[in-house]
Amino acid sequence: MRQGSFSIPPMERVFFGRPFVDVVMEEVERLGAQRVFLLVSNTLNNKTGEIRKMQDALGSRFAAIYDDIPAHIPRDAVLRATAVARAADADLIVTIGGGSITDAGKNVQLCLEHGITELDQFEPFRLKTDPATGVVEAPVFRGPTVRQIAVPTTLSGGEFHQSGGSNDPVKKLKQSIRHPLMIPRTVVFDPALTMHTPLGLWLSTGMRAVDHAVESFYSPFGSPFVDGTALQALRVLPAALKRTKRDPQDLEARAEAQAGMWLSQMGMWSLVPMGASHGIGHVLAGSFHVPHGHCTCVTLPAVLRFNKPVTEAKQKLLSEALGDARRETADLVAELIDELEMPNRLHKVGVQRADFALVARNALLDRWTHSNPRKFKSEQEIVDLLETAA
Repeated sequence: MRQGSFSIPPMERVFFGRPFVDVVMEEVERLGAQRVFLLVSNTLNNKTGEIRKMQDALGSRFAAIYDDIPAHIPRDAVLRATAVARAADADLIVTIGGGSITDAGKNVQLCLEHGITELDQFEPFRLKTDPATGVVEAPVFRGPTVRQIAVPTTLSGGEFHQSGGSNDPVKKLKQSIRHPLMIPRTVVFDPALTMHTPLGLWLSTGMRAVDHAVESFYSPFGSPFVDGTALQALRVLPAALKRTKRDPQDLEARAEAQAGMWLSQMGMWSLVPMGASHGIGHVLAGSFHVPHGHCTCVTLPAVLRFNKPVTEAKQKLLSEALGDARRETADLVAELIDELEMPNRLHKVGVQRADFALVARNALLDRWTHSNPRKFKSEQEIVDLLETAA
């Protein structure tokens, strides 16, 4: 008999299909915020009028803005953003942008709560994984009182996670910090706002959502609820992504993609551990600066094939959700990657065979490599997997 648990994090509302400025103002009023700090995409702030509309609507409640968060969230950028929020006496953070902006907001929350001003002060809060056993040390600490509203413009889904990643500039590793109150109080999906997102970024982060659904579904730690949402996500996402590629102006397709991504995140939302596609992907992102969506495109088919001996029955259901129960799940995913014209091999994202040993070693420092359905017996097994994606 299957056993497990399902946890519900302290997220209060998800809005979809409405203009983000209207929704954010309703939430600012509901929460009684008086000093709103905007942490936003540089492109949205400097090349569109969207952020100006938000500032104007806030009026006297606008406290400050920061728009210089690079990809993969280097911690020195987090500290600079925190300094601006602290000086403005912010009582609410509104993030508008992709996954790096959302996760930066979570890290700023932590820094505000615990007075973090130096890089080494992150260390006591981060999750630590024993590379030999996979045992995770999760520090217990006071959660943030300044919370976040997230307005995502990609499909990476970080707004549904209780953890926030950031990059250690010394170790060149992406590391996670987790607390239930780091998850946004409110998420706002505005498909019209995503028209400013580069199409390649939209599609690649859509593949990241596919990865979330796949690894949630065949995780040994899933639940009936997550099974249902993950399979429905895989029924929705591929068609929505293909429609958007054919016609980037199709708002209905963008809204469908956001809905599919939302469904794909229910595993992460309820703390279901992911697998090796995510674990290896964290290393590719943190150490080699590969965009997260591209990490999925080069790792997921290979990981699916590696895991097939222990997930064959579940992979048949994944294939059915993807449209053809007779086909291999890895082949269906690979075809979708090709149809979206995403990079599909490690060398295409700048990772060479000479890097594989480092990738394997660092992957064993990631908790999700150890929660993969098929256990890795050695670093060499990870190197062998990487060879299949070279």
